[in-house]
Amino acid sequence: MKRLVLAATLALLPMAAHAQHQPQPYAGQESRTIKALSPQETADLLAGRGMGLARAAELNSYPGPAHALELREQLGLDAAQVAALEDQKRRMADAAITLGRQLVSAERELDRLFAERRIDAAALQARTEEIGRMQGRLRAVHLATHLETRSVLTEAQIRRYDELRGYTNTAPAQQHRHRH
Repeated sequence: MKRLVLAATLALLPMAAHAQHQPQPYAGQESRTIKALSPQETADLLAGRGMGLARAAELNSYPGPAHALELREQLGLDAAQVAALEDQKRRMADAAITLGRQLVSAERELDRLFAERRIDAAALQARTEEIGRMQGRLRAVHLATHLETRSVLTEAQIRRYDELRGYTNTAPAQQHRHRH
């Protein structure tokens, strides 16, 4: 019996050691200024960066102005297109920075309410709905700019943009067709 207990204990030791060394998903984040946002997310919001908010547009052939401007030579953009894209990029950045500041402020306030133990169900509901609306408006700003950018480019430029960004994956489709 003692051998059985000893064998069972020895068998469980690796699991106990493994459990002690499992990383906790939020460990280290308790010292963040705003717990819900990493320093990078905060910086991105304050700078008006996209953070993947327009991925639905970008990956469906709706280019963004910043990347289109980066690829201006390869896309053969003319002066009018460059001017239009620069204007779109500036307007988007202005709106995104304003919304980003508001969102960071709202997250900071929500964090403060939790830290001070002053949050209740009604305040939680109001604050999270407000944050959700801001996130939605910020995403819409980025997506609308992609929509606007598409109207400035030709279909050939959009196809080239997708190729240059690595979004065209015709090889597997062609290989698949040849297998039949």
